[in-house]
Amino acid sequence: MNVKQTIPKHLRFTVEDFNNRFPDDAACLDELMRLRFPNGISYCEKCEKDRKRYRIEGRPVYSCGYCGTQVSPMAGTIFEKSTTSLRLWFYAMYLMASTRCGISAKQIQRETGVTYKTAWRMFKQIRSLLSEPDLQLEGLSVEIDEAYIGGKNKNKHRSKIRDMRGRDADAKVPVLGMVERGGRVVARVTPSVKAETVYPIIREHVLPESVVFTDDYCVYDRLTESTPYTHRRIRHSEKVYVMGDVHTQTIEGFWSLVKRGLTGVYHNVGKHYLQTYLDEYSFRYNRRHKGNLIFNDVFEKVSEKAVARPSSKDRQMQPE
Repeated sequence: MNVKQTIPKHLRFTVEDFNNRFPDDAACLDELMRLRFPNGISYCEKCEKDRKRYRIEGRPVYSCGYCGTQVSPMAGTIFEKSTTSLRLWFYAMYLMASTRCGISAKQIQRETGVTYKTAWRMFKQIRSLLSEPDLQLEGLSVEIDEAYIGGKNKNKHRSKIRDMRGRDADAKVPVLGMVERGGRVVARVTPSVKAETVYPIIREHVLPESVVFTDDYCVYDRLTESTPYTHRRIRHSEKVYVMGDVHTQTIEGFWSLVKRGLTGVYHNVGKHYLQTYLDEYSFRYNRRHKGNLIFNDVFEKVSEKAVARPSSKDRQMQPE
């Protein structure tokens, strides 16, 4: 039986491709150097100008070709001060980018031989790269829906059950999601789904004059009144889920992906870490048309979010 490959050839990046591109730590370091300092050129503080850098054999640093000042491409990144093999870091990023529903730290522990503590820290650091807080939804049609993530009170110990009512009866964490039809998604953990919490988030990420689709939850009433949006809603309370182009099926599909992934892969996610997991799922969802090449986007984030160290001049100017 000839099963058709679902990912087009130009979007594939298999394990074999990964092994050929990153055979060892040295290749990973060279690739990181090319990403952070194109053509191996970076600013040299001592020379006070851009200089070509050359690799020092046996050390993860590159030296200025003129004065010998050394620089490490790992400085300021999630790899800094880590004793874990750089290739294992890259492999963890590859696995996180290639899976649809996520991969657990326990699985990376089994595959690489690192401790669970190391695997958990690696994934935590990688997730810190995937947040896109300034993402602007530019689609003309945007679906908005709230969700609640977490366990039910009946499954919790008495000490963890809060006295909550209404839609929060199971003490779950409220989350607001907004998605362009056929486009990108934004998911944010919120203290509540009250109007004063929800509307600032909507105004931040949804452009004025957009057509906004919601269900008939009362918190969205204001969208019909005095907002710059065209509001259309579907009556879920009357068991109506689709009426022409009026529905919230897209965002509900994303919630289904998130909830099944959190339940099946991670099992339990604390409230203070939930936003990073939502960032992970949103990052992959927003690049779902790139196939396995999502790894390249994760890799580029390493450079984008690298923390630049202050120069010697900046340190001298700081008051004591």
